[in-house]
Amino acid sequence: MRNEAQAYTARSESVLQVNKVLRNTYMLLALTLAFSAAVAGVSMAMNWPHPGLIITLVGFYGLLYLTHKTSNSSAGLLSVFALTGFMGYTMGPILNMVIGNGGADVVVTAFGGTALIFFALSAYVLTTKKDMSFLGGMMVAGFFVIVIGFVANIFLQLPALSLALSGLFILFSSGAILMQTSAIIRGGERNYILATVTLFVSLYNIFLSLIHLLTAFGSND
Repeated sequence: MRNEAQAYTARSESVLQVNKVLRNTYMLLALTLAFSAAVAGVSMAMNWPHPGLIITLVGFYGLLYLTHKTSNSSAGLLSVFALTGFMGYTMGPILNMVIGNGGADVVVTAFGGTALIFFALSAYVLTTKKDMSFLGGMMVAGFFVIVIGFVANIFLQLPALSLALSGLFILFSSGAILMQTSAIIRGGERNYILATVTLFVSLYNIFLSLIHLLTAFGSND
C-alpha cells in the first residue's frame, strides 16, 4: 500500500511538472513572438537594412549559444528576448521587400499557414501523447542535407534548389515542433526556455520558408 501511494505521488508530481513546463513554454513563446513582431515592426518603420548573411549567422548562433549557457538562470530570459528580438529585426527588411513588391497577401497567407501548421502539430501531439523521439535520426540526416544544400546554393544560385531547401526547412521545422512538444509532455524536457527557443526558431523558419515559396509561385502566375 505504501509503495502504491508513493508511486501515485510520484506520478502526480510528474504530471504537475509537465503541466508547469508546458504552461511556461507557451506563455514565454507568446511573449517572444509579440516582442519579435514589435521589433520587426520598428525595423520596417525605420526602414533598417538587412544585416547580411554573415552578421545574421554570427548574431543568431552567438545569441543561441548565450541562451543555452544561461538557460538555467534568470539571465536566460534576457538572452531569449535578445535572440528573438534580433530575429525580428532580420525579418523586418524581408517583410518590407515582400510588401513593397505587392506581396502583402503573401505575408498574411504565410502567417496563417504558419499558425495552422503549429496548432495542428501541437494539437496532434498533445492529443495522442505519442513519443516522437523516433524522428531524431531523420532530423539529423535532414539537418546535414539542408546545410550541404545551403552551402552549395551559395555558389550555384539555383532557384529550384532554393525552393527545395524552403520545403525541407518546413518539414525539418515541423519535425522539431513534434519532437519538442512530445519531449515536454513526456517529461524529457524540463527547461521551458530551451523549449521556447526550439519552437520559436521552428516557427520563424516555417514563416520565412512559406514567404519564399508563396512569392516564387505567385510570381509565376
